[in-house]
Amino acid sequence: MTWDRDLFEEALSNGLQAWSLDHCAAKVPEMARFAELVVHTNQQLNLTRIVEPVEMALKNFLDSLSILQLPWPTEMRCMDVGTGAGFPGVPLAMVQGGWEVVLLDSLRKRLDFLAGAAAELSLDNVSILHSRAEDAGRHKEHRQGYDLVVSRAVAALPVLLELCTPLVKEGGLFAAYKGAGAALEVESAATAMDILQVRLERVFPLELPGEMGERNILLFRKPAPTPRSYPRKAGVPAKRPLE
Repeated sequence: MTWDRDLFEEALSNGLQAWSLDHCAAKVPEMARFAELVVHTNQQLNLTRIVEPVEMALKNFLDSLSILQLPWPTEMRCMDVGTGAGFPGVPLAMVQGGWEVVLLDSLRKRLDFLAGAAAELSLDNVSILHSRAEDAGRHKEHRQGYDLVVSRAVAALPVLLELCTPLVKEGGLFAAYKGAGAALEVESAATAMDILQVRLERVFPLELPGEMGERNILLFRKPAPTPRSYPRKAGVPAKRPLE
């Protein structure tokens, strides 16, 4: 398969400039190399349906970096829940060298790929965690252990809140990457927010360049500890959402 790296770099560079993320531009070559690794591995392992250079640059990489339009500390402990092909965690780790980024996924083969890619790219601030989110949320090393938890294209919001917010430190943030239907998802998550003791702090709407679609970053603040009974056992949140 021939893949146009120049086209990818041009689209990503233009997108970063359009969003005033110029400080990310120096990492475009590294992101292009990671994109090549994803495309190559995708032929044997189903990582992403998005492989066309411009679409990948905007829908995977630029979208992952969208939260950097907001102010963040230079040093944080961050977890990417259900990282899949490494989005948004890997692009964020590339740009935010002071962030310690843990990539969580339940599929070992994906994590093996990401560990190899992180080693090739010398991403010393990236580590992997093979686990279900429900199990990690009950583990003393991870429960309420992260300043920021992010998740993209994993589950409906009521489920996602139960999977992710137990991992957030008291006072920390959970960022859910959502599409055009975010407002309806927020309505459906009212009960989950109440039970899990989190509040919606901000909705950050975005339009991807090139008419690639509408996005919304939902930022949830965790002002109090997660009740001890959450998250429930693996598989239960998806079967019986808090609605």
